[in-house]
Amino acid sequence: MTAPLRQSGLFFAFCLDALRGLGRRPFQVREFLQQAWFVSSVSILPAALVSVPFGAVIALQLGSLVRQLGAQSFTGAASVLAVVREAGPIVTALIIAGAGGSAICADLGARKIREELDAMEVLGIDPLHRLVAPRIAATMLVAVLLNGLVSVVGVSGGYFFNVVMQGGTPGAYLASFQALGQLPDLVVGEIKALCFGAVAALVASYKGMTARGGPKGVGDAVNHSVVITFMLLFALNFVITAVYFQIVPQKGS
Repeated sequence: MTAPLRQSGLFFAFCLDALRGLGRRPFQVREFLQQAWFVSSVSILPAALVSVPFGAVIALQLGSLVRQLGAQSFTGAASVLAVVREAGPIVTALIIAGAGGSAICADLGARKIREELDAMEVLGIDPLHRLVAPRIAATMLVAVLLNGLVSVVGVSGGYFFNVVMQGGTPGAYLASFQALGQLPDLVVGEIKALCFGAVAALVASYKGMTARGGPKGVGDAVNHSVVITFMLLFALNFVITAVYFQIVPQKGS
């Protein structure tokens, strides 16, 4: 009965130690650059390919809805805000967790079962500072940059499908966004991506460094890390969105 609570406590303590390691010197710049390049290389193409149909579906669904309500002039605002504020960070988080997070978990899990992490501790090297902290920083940076790419591609896809497929006008699409959109909408999207990237890296690192049972245990740890990350991301997304609507006044309200 107490096992889930114990695991939650251990994970929370691990997160505190790992985040504290981000400020320790010397920072592992080479490891950071290698991990940033690796995570971006496995995430850019899937994120771009997923964001196009994501933006198209949002544009088509919202276009049909606002047409029924007689508010065609706000199609652009609804589509762009949905992509920038919600869809972009979520797509980024899913790709980062599924591609980058699983690779981080598998790498650290393989090091764990080969007892490399124990050997590092014997030599006086902190694995959290040497391996985990650069991966967290790299994942957070890539998540922020990838969110910008996903937002641009998603908005472009929504614009194309709204104008070409639904007969919308380009001027009305852009004007409606300027009337309702505001800079905090973009800022909260980037904050979400930053937090989602940190959560994905923390969960993947924790599950990898606590893997047991040989190669099968590493595979189980990867599966668990992806599932747990997805659940935490959706819960965190709800919390950030609720706080945002309470703090930032919306245009047109």
